[in-house]
Amino acid sequence: MGLIKAAIGDAVLTFMWVFCASTLGAVTSIIASASGVQGMATLFITTVLVFILLLVFGIIGDALGGASFNPTGTAAFYAAGASSDSLFSMALRFPAQAAGAVSGALAIAEVMPMQYKNMLGGPSLKVDLHIGAAAEGVLTFIITFAVLLIVLRGPRSPVVKTWLLAMSTVALVVTGSNYTGPSMNPANAFGWAYVNNQHNTWEQFYVYWICPFIGAILAAWVFRILFPPPIKEKKA
Repeated sequence: MGLIKAAIGDAVLTFMWVFCASTLGAVTSIIASASGVQGMATLFITTVLVFILLLVFGIIGDALGGASFNPTGTAAFYAAGASSDSLFSMALRFPAQAAGAVSGALAIAEVMPMQYKNMLGGPSLKVDLHIGAAAEGVLTFIITFAVLLIVLRGPRSPVVKTWLLAMSTVALVVTGSNYTGPSMNPANAFGWAYVNNQHNTWEQFYVYWICPFIGAILAAWVFRILFPPPIKEKKA
């Protein structure tokens, strides 16, 4: 029953994340236009919005029993020895996250005002297949290592942690924008691929699932080598 509850929590949180995160472009544009901000300065607006989202979703995720909206994050914390997940629990959580992402993408596509619909669509491959796959893997490696470092070894303040996560996320999204979007989240990529009827392609599986998982697991292994978990003493 606990595993089913965890999967449902993941589905709900991922639905909410994809729905809300997909509005970042539109909200940034609205705020920038209203405040007269232009150029690179708009990235600060986006970073603040991502910070708010991560802060709120962290609270919601905790309320849902540790729910997650990113399969690579779930896998990475497991590989780093920092979660109570098992291979079986992840086998339930990953499909739930993908289903939540599809629902979120379909929902925001329906309610987004017409003038901002062009800002929807999710990540897309803009380079050669193998270059895109490598880029998505490297970006996921970097963001995963950053998340593990900030969450497990970073400052104690949850606000400071969240701000560091927001800055890291925006920086990598900008870096990968000319390659794969990027996604760094297989569930999010799958949700939008489903909406665009591209979810069953080799490109989707290779670029947005296989390579991100490889990057995330490698990041977790590197983190575990650099910061090995404490050895638990056996009770006599």
